Amino acid sequence: MADNKDYLVQKQEKGNILISDDVLASIASLAVREIEGVYGLSTTTSFDLGNILGKKNLRKGIRVTFQDKGFEISCNLIVKAGCAVMDVAKKVQLAIGEEILAMTGASPLKVNVNVCGIAFAKGE
Repeated sequence: MADNKDYLVQKQEKGNILISDDVLASIASLAVREIEGVYGLSTTTSFDLGNILGKKNLRKGIRVTFQDKGFEISCNLIVKAGCAVMDVAKKVQLAIGEEILAMTGASPLKVNVNVCGIAFAKGE
């Protein structure tokens, strides 16, 4: 594997299982999509309509950082107007942790949610 990706390594009896940071980000994006009140994710920590990602690129608003003892997930969240920001952020945080654990058997050390904007539905 000559690429420069980081991997979650799970040692098994007959070898290792490597899960790339892209896979972890994709799993996290699946969890984010399921939360009511999420408008989308942004590639930057500031709110700019040009940086809001569509459903196909949603995982690009999520960053996976590996450390000695595990990994952290960070996401830049855009919340729908009229929703309780803290409630949505907490649900996103919990959902990401649970989905990653369910699909990989590993828990992130931290799930950081950066609420960087509020968006109104079209026509508002």
